[in-house]
Amino acid sequence: MSLKAGRDYIYLIWKEPNTRRNYIVGQLSKNGQYEFSYGHEVEDAIKEGFELLIPFNDINKVYKSDTLFSIFSSRLPDKKRRGIEKVLSKYGLQEYEEYKLLKRSGARLPIDSLEFIDPILGEFQGKIARTFYIAGVRHQMFCKGEDCNTALDLKISDKLKIELNPENEHDKYAIKIVDPTGVLIGYLPRYYSESMTNLLKQGAKYDCTVLEVNKENECRECIKVKLEIDTDTEDMKKIS
Repeated sequence: MSLKAGRDYIYLIWKEPNTRRNYIVGQLSKNGQYEFSYGHEVEDAIKEGFELLIPFNDINKVYKSDTLFSIFSSRLPDKKRRGIEKVLSKYGLQEYEEYKLLKRSGARLPIDSLEFIDPILGEFQGKIARTFYIAGVRHQMFCKGEDCNTALDLKISDKLKIELNPENEHDKYAIKIVDPTGVLIGYLPRYYSESMTNLLKQGAKYDCTVLEVNKENECRECIKVKLEIDTDTEDMKKIS
């Protein structure tokens, strides 16, 4: 869970359709009652074309509800649909829980550019695990004038390394993901970068493992990895 002050958080991400840059536009949280509010990078996203969600037309308001907001629950599969057990199993759920399914599935739809992610809040959380697709793979050497099916040489269970990239002109928190020989593959999704940078600087350890290699679709979602972060280290204990 991503807890802060007793509340469990999910971030709402908007992907700009042309540049495919991700913006954190809001957050949904739960502690008995659900709350949704805009924030983080929503103003930058609006400049790039993001439109406020119809039920939430006040950028400064905190919306509250005793049940999950229908605009979000409608993005989930019906709990009575045939084969729902397989869907739940895919996301490690034993029973249908809307909030957990929203967090684990991302609830992406083909009709818009929205997605929910489980954030890394940058606090001392013990052991943390996140699964995601490496960003920017198709912009690297693998798909420039080459067939992506033959250009990428990674296998499931391969171990990757991450490197801080503070000199990056687009994002001072950018984090490279490289293969064991140091070849750049792509980047950590930017919605994780700032928190992960802080954790690494404070002494957190990590393990990054390839879960899936899919060379189709122009490498837009080529490589899925699992990032396991251990904040229970001697260096971090000294800080805490």
